[in-house]
Amino acid sequence: MPIHPTALVDPQARIAESADIGAYSIVGAEIEIGARTRLVAHVYLEGPLSIGEDNVVFPYSTIGVAPQDLKYHGERSTTRIGNRNTIREFVTIHRGTEGGGMLTSIGDDNLIMAQVHVAHDAHIGDHTVISHASIVGGHVTIGDWAIIGGASGIHQFCRVGRHAFVGGYSVVTQDILPFSTTVSERVVKVFGANATGLERRGFSAETIDALHKAFRLLTRSGLNTTQAVERIRAEVPAALEVEELLAFMASSERGFIK
Repeated sequence: MPIHPTALVDPQARIAESADIGAYSIVGAEIEIGARTRLVAHVYLEGPLSIGEDNVVFPYSTIGVAPQDLKYHGERSTTRIGNRNTIREFVTIHRGTEGGGMLTSIGDDNLIMAQVHVAHDAHIGDHTVISHASIVGGHVTIGDWAIIGGASGIHQFCRVGRHAFVGGYSVVTQDILPFSTTVSERVVKVFGANATGLERRGFSAETIDALHKAFRLLTRSGLNTTQAVERIRAEVPAALEVEELLAFMASSERGFIK
């Protein structure tokens, strides 16, 4: 069993002979680690916790620690991880609570990307992908083959059905239907020129005023883009920054936010 000399492993931990405990990892008591599972380095595990076979846990991940739930009072709850999961950097997975069944569980063949948080009493199935910096709230259930886009938040007690796809940056406050593609509404608006930033960087009052007028015509005049550009060229005082704005718009291939 390869255990790096800098790792701290409690004598009560049960670790398969073929498991690999990397540098500076900490493995507490009441932990079981299956065959060929690898803790790359700097991984913190707290029991009761069972991790199956052929998992890879990347640096700075924390699994099995106490939940961030004010109703938790130290009850002996557990965390269970299946087989062939990849858990990337800075992932946090918290154990269950008395109010949620005492168990947080992750199935088999999942990819949990960097900085994901899996809260207490959550249950993740098999073959899921949970993308960077997503938050899986307490008591959430995610069905097999679901994909959660990056930086999404799944509110506590919500369910994500099997084979569902949740678009990135979604805020999910109700159940996601199985087999669906779902994304929360994104409202992104331009509110005008970045006057404060431009002032700090030494742009003249005339330039800032010209940009203000250009943005008002673009976003608040009710004109379409072509009409707004014509009005800007006719009415806004000439400035290199206004020309840069118009050139940027003209070269856009994905469209731009108004």
